Amino acid sequence: MSETLDPQSEPGSPQGGTATIERVDTRELSEPGDAERFAHYVRKEKIMESAMSGDPVIALCGKVWIPGRDPNKFPVCPACKDIIDGRFGSGDDGED
Repeated sequence: MSETLDPQSEPGSPQGGTATIERVDTRELSEPGDAERFAHYVRKEKIMESAMSGDPVIALCGKVWIPGRDPNKFPVCPACKDIIDGRFGSGDDGED
């Protein structure tokens, strides 16, 4: 006589039919492509902390990098600008 085991009754299997899957979130410190051609929005205090510690910063658009260039030499990242404009308005009230 063969006996069938319920997979949930086996030792070490998840109870209730659920299991936890850990999500590993990895980010590159330097993303190649268009993001390298823009100046990104980051809080000033985070830039200062990065200058002191060497730790990377995260821009509003999600770009992760260690600041080291003059942001005035580059156009503003369109994604960062959209986020700022959505939160605070574009500053353009339509009047000239």
